[in-house]
Formats: sequence, C-alpha cells, structure tokens
Amino acid sequence: MHKEILKAIKSYDNIVIARHVGVDPDAMASQIGLKKAIELTFKDKNVYVIGNGSVKFNFMGTLDKGIDFNQIDNILLIVVDTPDKRRVDMEELTHYEYSIKIDHHPFIEKFCDIEHIEDSKSSASEVIYDLIKEMKLELNKEICEILFAGIVADTNRFLFNNSGADTFKIISEMISKYDIDITKVYLNLYKRPFIEVKFFGFMASNIDKTPNGVGVIKIDKNTIDEYKVDPATGGNLINEFNNIEEFLIWMSATEDVKNKVIRVSVRSRGPVINKLLEKYGGGGHALASGVKLPSFEEVDKLIQDLDILCKEYKESSDNNENY
Repeated sequence: MHKEILKAIKSYDNIVIARHVGVDPDAMASQIGLKKAIELTFKDKNVYVIGNGSVKFNFMGTLDKGIDFNQIDNILLIVVDTPDKRRVDMEELTHYEYSIKIDHHPFIEKFCDIEHIEDSKSSASEVIYDLIKEMKLELNKEICEILFAGIVADTNRFLFNNSGADTFKIISEMISKYDIDITKVYLNLYKRPFIEVKFFGFMASNIDKTPNGVGVIKIDKNTIDEYKVDPATGGNLINEFNNIEEFLIWMSATEDVKNKVIRVSVRSRGPVINKLLEKYGGGGHALASGVKLPSFEEVDKLIQDLDILCKEYKESSDNNENY
C-alpha cells in the first residue's frame, strides 16, 4: 500500500496532516515526523499540521495556526493515529480532494480513500517510520528523535506488551544509523513542573479501588483549579499507576468544565476494555482506551461495568491469579 500512498503524496502540492482530538505524544510525533520527512524529500510541497496542541509537546515542533484553507485548492488530507472520523481534530479544514488514514488502532470505520492500518504495531509513530522507509522518503536524526518520542510514549517506555521485535529493531536502527539522543528525548517527555508532581501526589493519595480491582481517581474542577493543571493531566499521568498489584484496571475521570465533559482514561493489565468503552462512545486499544462522558453519574455506570469486567476476567478459567 505504500506505493499508493507515495503516489498520492507526489500528486498533491498541498498536504494537510491531522490526528485525533486530545493530542498525545504519539499523535503529535506521527504528525510532525511525517511532515518533516515529506518536506525534506519534496522541497516544493506545502505541508501543514493541524489541531489543538499542547505546549509540553512543542519540543517536537509546532502546529500550523491561522491558515485559511478555503484559499487553498488541491489538498491531500492525511489522518494519523485516529480510527474514526468523529475524533479527527480538523475544524479548520472543511474541504480536501483526497484522503489517507495511517493508524495503529483496531478498525472502527472507513472514512478515507486509502486506509493503512497496522494494529499490531506499538504506535502510529512506528507505522510512520516504516512507511517513510518503504516510500524512500528522507530521514534524519531530528525526525527519528521525534518518532522515537512517540514510540516511547505509546509503549510507556516499552513496559506495555505492544512492543514487538520490530519495535526494537527500529530503535536499534535509530541509534546506530541516526545517533539519536535518547537522554534528551526522555527528558523532554518526562520532565514535570513541580505543581504537576504535587498533583500526582493528590492522585496517589485519592485513588480508590472497587471490589474486583478497578482503581479509580475522580478529579473535579475545584481540584484542577487548586493545582492549576490542565484537565488532560490526569489522563496523562494514569500510566504511572500500572504497577499496583491489586489493580486489574485503573482509570482517571477528570472534569473538563470548558468542554462540558468528564475526560476518562482507562488502562488494563488483562481485561479487554476497548469494546466496553466503545459502548460509551469512546474506544482505543485493547488495554488502553478513553472516552468523554457527560457527567460523573455516567462515570459511575462505567466503573460498575469495568468492575463486572474484572470479575468475569478473574473467574475465567484462563486467568486464575489471586487479586
């Protein structure tokens, strides 16, 4: 399929790269990494990356703002790291001639002319790296460090089981051929302002547990205001709770007053959660998913369903560990 994608890239002078709402490092890295590879290879193309960003990811590059796409014709849209159309963050783009999806999530719906999905890959950044190589686009140290950051984030520093042999082959090549600075990337990804560390302390002190092993942290507007953090922070920090022995599933639910939703991030060490989250209007990976809910009452319903999921998982014949 890389030949069809390369043909489309060559055919359009104006390329817009979008990704899902609620930017995370992998989404941002796959956007910026692909943009820079196209620009490095084809000097005469206009490549834009769009969506609402986060200042903490600016070390990868910046998003394009203030572009009037209504004045631009012959646009190729590339959507990365997004399985369904409703989650694409592209309010500023209303028209395009052709579209390509590049993703690593399980298939939900077809909404692009070309759909390149590799749901066995660790991250969208890994898929992008492979495509860049297959299409023989230019690579350099900067691009590799950006894509490395995306891979590291989506594998939680290779702690998740989505890291395969191919993932480590890519990292080895990035180190040996492009001399990436791993220390610099890790510092940019994981350095935290002091107030965020204190906020993590609040989360650790207030996490609760359901009877069957769901760890739950509820974060309301007053707490967000007290610690002066972004509503996305709870979801960004939820991976830090993956080593708690008593949890099979753990989640954060954060009130986002501006957008009038409760932002929920869920992780699992066994029970498949994405199908359940899809019933609530969210989704994601088998062991890492999210959803935006209208109220904490709806969050409580989800918690009950997750608790039942844990119970069923523990009672199944293949999962007889003591929790």
